[in-house]
Amino acid sequence: MTPSTTPVVGGGLDAHIAFARRMDRIDGLAHYRARFVGTESGYDPDGPQPNPVAYLDGNSLGRPTLASVERITEFLTGAWATRLIRGWDEEWMELPLKIGDDLGHAALGAAPGQVFVGDSTTVLLYKLARAAVDSRPGRTEIVLDSDNFPTDRYVLEGIAAERGLTLRWLRPDPSGGVTVEQVRRAVGPQTSLVLLSHVAYRSGFLADMRTITQIAHAEGALVLWDLSHSVGSVPVELDLCDVDLAVGCSYKYLNGGPGSPAFGYVRSDLQDVLTQPIQGWMGTKDVFTMGPGYVPATGIRRFMSGTPAVVGMLAMQDTIAMIEEAGMEQLRAKSVALTEFALTLVDAWLAPMGVTVASPREHTHRGGHLTVNHPAMRQVTKTLWEHDVIPDFRAPDGLRIGLSPLSTSFVETYEGVAAIRDVLRGILLGQSGLTAEV
Repeated sequence: MTPSTTPVVGGGLDAHIAFARRMDRIDGLAHYRARFVGTESGYDPDGPQPNPVAYLDGNSLGRPTLASVERITEFLTGAWATRLIRGWDEEWMELPLKIGDDLGHAALGAAPGQVFVGDSTTVLLYKLARAAVDSRPGRTEIVLDSDNFPTDRYVLEGIAAERGLTLRWLRPDPSGGVTVEQVRRAVGPQTSLVLLSHVAYRSGFLADMRTITQIAHAEGALVLWDLSHSVGSVPVELDLCDVDLAVGCSYKYLNGGPGSPAFGYVRSDLQDVLTQPIQGWMGTKDVFTMGPGYVPATGIRRFMSGTPAVVGMLAMQDTIAMIEEAGMEQLRAKSVALTEFALTLVDAWLAPMGVTVASPREHTHRGGHLTVNHPAMRQVTKTLWEHDVIPDFRAPDGLRIGLSPLSTSFVETYEGVAAIRDVLRGILLGQSGLTAEV
């Protein structure tokens, strides 16, 4: 960061808001904010529309885009209403692969033919993890960490029970994440698979994808990366890092909407080697042959199973296009600047009230969100939501501040952290509600 974009340390309220306003003025990505519903973009609805004072949860559910409102409406009244079943032959059958290629190019560093969209993150984790361990017969261990997102842990527990495998647990610092040294000590000749999140869902810790993948490969193991909290906020280079497998959701920084389908990545040389366990008709060599037995397709299509959720895939296309246009390096630079500013405000306003930072302070080790801890954060979050300031809470006492670089402004970040300060102060004084203008 240059001196002009370094957050004010120890400044007063006026200095912090002045900094936020200056950053918004010089932000090369600021114009993207106007493309989202519910911002100060001048969106002209008929009737009440939610417009939060500050939305600090883009790392959990992204805002809808104006383009997606138009796209979905046009689909309902156009492609679906007029083309009906012909749409499958004309476009929809290939949509999971087309969007996969677009996403791979814009945000994953993946060459065409390696990414597809479909199923939930949980289902894709099962399919790819199960395929991975089955491809390593005789190996008895799966390496994973105790602080990963619950679905990742639960799915692997089930696979281990099915296959008679042993789970080798890493125990990372909950304010950090899995380190290279931990992985190096854990993997060995019995390791079949390593499953990790690229960005930790709780702390925001950014793992060393390249080095960890190299360590696993040196022992003959495969690695499956969960990209749910990194895609769209942190540059990802799957091909350059020689990643084997990856999954991720599309409703966070990709703004695909609640429950929009996940994506999967399978490196090209593994596609005809791995056998995925959920054999559905969309993964067959000829979908409409309706043959007596399952014959897998070649390439990435073989990892598909059921009928694509076409409506669920619509909205993410508009954000993928914005990411392609803006560039991941620029998005990452703004993400770092937002989290650095939020950290400055936390240190100035919240730390004196006993709040601790449960995320890495070095931006090179941090994704796009922060977690701050205090015993009152559950109550703080509840009160904030009632006042249209929206972070999220993670037990036992963590409040997450998620800052999406396309849709979040510096002033919004200022207003959100100021509201956290005011509500926490009120709770500590035995009061409730906001005590200052935000």
